[in-house]
Amino acid sequence: MKSDLYSKHAEKYDSVIQDNIYNAHFERPSLQALLDDVLGLDILDLGCGSGVYAEFLLKHGASSVTCIDSSEKMIEIVNNKLGDRVLSYFQDLSIGLPQEKSNSIDLIICPLVLHYLEDLSMLFKDVNRVLKVGGHIAFSTHHPFADFKRLKSENYFERELVNDVWDTIGEPVEVTYYRRSLTEIMNAITNNGLVVTRLSEGVVSEKVMELSEKHYRYLSNNPNFLFIKCQKSHDMEISGT
Repeated sequence: MKSDLYSKHAEKYDSVIQDNIYNAHFERPSLQALLDDVLGLDILDLGCGSGVYAEFLLKHGASSVTCIDSSEKMIEIVNNKLGDRVLSYFQDLSIGLPQEKSNSIDLIICPLVLHYLEDLSMLFKDVNRVLKVGGHIAFSTHHPFADFKRLKSENYFERELVNDVWDTIGEPVEVTYYRRSLTEIMNAITNNGLVVTRLSEGVVSEKVMELSEKHYRYLSNNPNFLFIKCQKSHDMEISGT
């Protein structure tokens, strides 16, 4: 699902998220806290955006980083920043990972992407296929309760398309995404041979208090993002993938 935020406003988005509240001082430290040592690992960065995570992974010794995003503009920014230090390409993740080899990746990260996909099954099936046995995926997504007040159906368990307006870049931009239940997220994981090893609702950085006491108190007291780490195990590997 495409948005002007990641295409028309891509350059401005890249600039803003370097030091903003939700991305730089809440989402990134919370997801990075789920990662162990990445030294020597082959890593897929799904929904790589402007390459902020790729830079982090390279800095911490990743052997290889492949960046995939549904925005051609974001891939252009990644290429301009990192050049041949990464492999990067444009692709809609809703069709899975058809260009990636089976049993080839140690770690997959997927920051704030899944809520843009209507159906998670294809992606998680391919995550299982692409990961080495013992490999992990760590992802962040909208917390199921974060958008609950926007529901039209009044049914928590019904997946629903949400139309919203965000001011991430300092001006209103329309965005569209899916709100889904925790059950749906967990089923996509476990039905595709992955085991949850860690789950977090995030910890807001103290830096946010300096930037905005209002946002610090809100994020400290209300669910906003969900952070999950999963492993491909010997016992639950899907046959035929």
